Amino acid sequence: MKITIGGDHAGYQLKLKFIEKLQLLGHRVTDVGPFSETSCDYPDFAHQVGKGVQNKDFDIGVLICGSGNGVNMVANKYQDVRSALCWDAPIASMAKSHNNANVLAVPARYLSEEKALEVLTTFLTTPFEGGRHEKRVNKIACS
Repeated sequence: MKITIGGDHAGYQLKLKFIEKLQLLGHRVTDVGPFSETSCDYPDFAHQVGKGVQNKDFDIGVLICGSGNGVNMVANKYQDVRSALCWDAPIASMAKSHNNANVLAVPARYLSEEKALEVLTTFLTTPFEGGRHEKRVNKIACS
């Protein structure tokens, strides 16, 4: 898969772990930043991920910030982006299987590295169920 990833300074270290894991799994990863733990503004990077997924340049996006909320809000401004804030594997599974989420938002300050990697792996491997969920997902977009 082609995956774009970004976040903010609070998510920087976890982002590096995610990139390593994604590359080990054979995914093509584009890191849009930030590229250090220097304080920065999460919208600058979340907009790039949202646009990339909206334009279908990437199959999915991954966003990581302190709470996950800010990056999630930004990504969901984009048409056909369904960003889900996931703090455990069952939530990540439901986001994919029922909501066909195409962006994962993770709260770096509230998850251990192990738990965060479990969330990422679950998000990547859970298929969309379609069926009754598809008609609901098709009602999400504003236009």
